[in-house]
Amino acid sequence: MFIDYAKIIIASGNGGNGAISFRREKYVANGGPDGGDGGKGGSVYFRVDLGLNTLIDFRYKKKYLAKNGEAGSGSRCNGKKGEDLYIDVPQGTVIIDEATGKVLADLSKESQVECILEGGKGGKGNVHFATATRQIPNFAETGEPGTEKTIILELKMIADVGLVGYPNVGKSTLLSRMTLARPKVANYHFTTLEPSLGVVKLKNGASFVMADIPGLIEGASEGVGLGLKFLRHIERTRLLLHVIDVAGTEGRDPVEDFQKINEELKKYSDKVSNKMQVIAANKADVLQNDENYHKLEELAHKSGYEIFKISAVTGEGLDELFERVAELLTKIPKEELEIIEDVTHYTLDEEPSWSVRKEGKIFIVEGKEIENVMRRVNFSDYESLGYFHTTLRKMGVDAALRRNGIKEGDIVRIFDWEFEYEE
Repeated sequence: MFIDYAKIIIASGNGGNGAISFRREKYVANGGPDGGDGGKGGSVYFRVDLGLNTLIDFRYKKKYLAKNGEAGSGSRCNGKKGEDLYIDVPQGTVIIDEATGKVLADLSKESQVECILEGGKGGKGNVHFATATRQIPNFAETGEPGTEKTIILELKMIADVGLVGYPNVGKSTLLSRMTLARPKVANYHFTTLEPSLGVVKLKNGASFVMADIPGLIEGASEGVGLGLKFLRHIERTRLLLHVIDVAGTEGRDPVEDFQKINEELKKYSDKVSNKMQVIAANKADVLQNDENYHKLEELAHKSGYEIFKISAVTGEGLDELFERVAELLTKIPKEELEIIEDVTHYTLDEEPSWSVRKEGKIFIVEGKEIENVMRRVNFSDYESLGYFHTTLRKMGVDAALRRNGIKEGDIVRIFDWEFEYEE
């Protein structure tokens, strides 16, 4: 089974809490703070595994969690870092943020590894908060929480040659004859519902990977049938082998089929429509007259495409066709396959860090960065609150409140915590 789409949840680990601890030694009456830092939470990585060729494993497991960092302890002992999580995927996997639609990574290279979610930072122990005026800090930071995200995995096959054309034109037969692949072949539409890969090996020693892309239909670029699912696989091919039933065995017009398929490719993507294309005029063994072939040949030459008359059943013309395909592939560098468009790795800093707005008589401060700071504060400890206010001032929150017209005594709300503003 070829599974090329999966939706999963990933989560990085929480950072460990910093420790509140003081030296306790014999003959040392007032030992200073010695609380260690919490360990960083584990991050989530995706890496290419050349031994995989489907996303089937993700059908059975839907949630992947990295380990949390451990809390710090006394004697300045830092907590252990949470173990990173590595998720193996086939080469050609694209990782998409479901919420935003952004491409987070395009794993198209061998041995490629990408960090998708960073683990939460560990909280600082109280040893970091000792000053000349605050010699016994009775607070520490809590660790930052990890991040959870729903992502979509799409596998775009990486093949040298993609077989395209209407259903039932003989693509699967051609693939099975030229490779060891054994796609299901029958005389009805959409026999091929999943792409198949095979390696073509020629007598001269040349070889390349060929993919049977399930048959396209008119309207595929708008999502008719399974069109968009099929079309995305064509993006990774270096050359298109357009298979056409030149005998018109189902009453179809080969010239019309050629034009309609190319129109769908153009609607979908300029990059796809501009790929090098060779025409395989198939079913020559049942061709009643050459009129259809000559019309198609004339159109191909006008459009700048090479055309070969073949029969996937009898083998007529196949050697000549595939020797030419192998020759053309030597002129198309594989580097052109890389599709690294809009690759934006997710970090907290990419989102607006915080904002201030007024709702009635209340000034509301909100944002992920503010939330992260709040999680580290012990609101029952006066010194910890003082540290919180100092941090907000350094972030520019006070200045933003004044720009919004706040006055002494006005109410400020930060998530579920409210307080009166003081100059």
